[in-house]
Amino acid sequence: MEEGNNKRGRILITNDDGIDAPGLRGLVSSLVNTNLFNIFVCAPDSEKSAVSHSITWLHPISAKQVHIHGTIASFSVSGTPADCASLGISKSLFPSVPHLVVSGINRGSNCGYHIVYSGTVAGAREAFFNNIPSISISYDWVEGKSNPQDFALAAQVCIPIINAVLVAIKKQSYPGRCFLNIDVPTNVANHKGLQANEAG
Repeated sequence: MEEGNNKRGRILITNDDGIDAPGLRGLVSSLVNTNLFNIFVCAPDSEKSAVSHSITWLHPISAKQVHIHGTIASFSVSGTPADCASLGISKSLFPSVPHLVVSGINRGSNCGYHIVYSGTVAGAREAFFNNIPSISISYDWVEGKSNPQDFALAAQVCIPIINAVLVAIKKQSYPGRCFLNIDVPTNVANHKGLQANEAG
């Protein structure tokens, strides 16, 4: 399997809404269009929202290669988001460990106690547990106000952060004791900037 341009940052994408979810597809498309990253996908084959950090323990999981435009390789997995992150960084499916794991974009916010239940956050947390820098991204979807195109806007908001994290990783200045959880507001086109806080 090819690895892509070895000068680019390797990003593994996962989520909990499933591999066909518009949030994941919007994120992948936006990242691919920058022409800056090598994108790999390992995501659940169906919706796995609110499964938290559950893992598949008593039976095997399957992985099926699928085509997602612009990615180096993509797999649909019969497991949880934590399973997908674990499998994606294991070198079982892809030849190299990613520089960064990004989980999302989730359909709905994940802040406060929601981060405990979220499969999206768990995908990033699983990478963090394995010493891989990671980010979870959620968009505060509101029925009747939001539309699928908002996921691409949310991705555009997050790309500078993703790029900055990869630069810090390359410079070995990225802190190893945390992962990022980004919540993008409903009115993403008119957001008022970014604010960093500790969860807790």
